[in-house]
Amino acid sequence: MSLPTPEQVRQYIADGLSCTHIEVSGDGSHFDAVIVSEAFAGKRLIARHQLVYAALGTRMHAEIHALSMSTLTPQEYASRQAN
Repeated sequence: MSLPTPEQVRQYIADGLSCTHIEVSGDGSHFDAVIVSEAFAGKRLIARHQLVYAALGTRMHAEIHALSMSTLTPQEYASRQAN
């Protein structure tokens, strides 16, 4: 099995979670992601991460060794971009 690319990980997340913005970088097993979704509104960090893990499903353990993520609502992302 070949290692997933950042683009593939981005698509896996997009396929399972409605997002307005996703950035993924990484080396094939360790990835960093910025994920922006209205689904995160009103949720604590752990619940946001669980939504992403649910979108990735079994790929999280089979293909993706580690995922560091910043999970933001569109409003939080816009505020971060303005600073």
